Amino acid sequence: MTKKDIQNMLSLRKHVEGGFFSQTFDSAINVNFDRAGLSIERGLASVIYYLLTDDSPIGYLHTNLSPIIHFYHSGSPITYRYIHTNGDTEEHILGPDLVQGHSLQLYAPADIWKCSELQLGGEYGLISEVTVPAWNDLDSRLGQRNELLKAFPQHAAWIEKYSIP
Repeated sequence: MTKKDIQNMLSLRKHVEGGFFSQTFDSAINVNFDRAGLSIERGLASVIYYLLTDDSPIGYLHTNLSPIIHFYHSGSPITYRYIHTNGDTEEHILGPDLVQGHSLQLYAPADIWKCSELQLGGEYGLISEVTVPAWNDLDSRLGQRNELLKAFPQHAAWIEKYSIP
């Protein structure tokens, strides 16, 4: 199966963060979500497919108000990089090879800066993401390079590579 087959079969479209996505579930049960000065009614949970490809290999630095759980499906591994608000960093590989230290699922807490990258040489990496409470347009913010460099100058290499100028 090729990346184009997957894009067509799963009705994936371009994602603002990079890569491609399709929402597959948004719960019919709503909750009131109060966070960071926002009070909005939203679904209990939502699920998307997310695909990085060799021609769109980066999910750019962004932050979410909600935690997200990622699940590996197929293709090449995807490296996730986190920058916490205190400047600490983490790297995780979502992929199929447990012996090599890959994870089949990965938790991304709220309020971190995170990015993802398809491992070099891969045609595609397909995952799912579950957001609790459900994802909303107000939930995510793309990182502005100047703002991130000011907040985390010690991570300039990551910020230069994984943020949109």
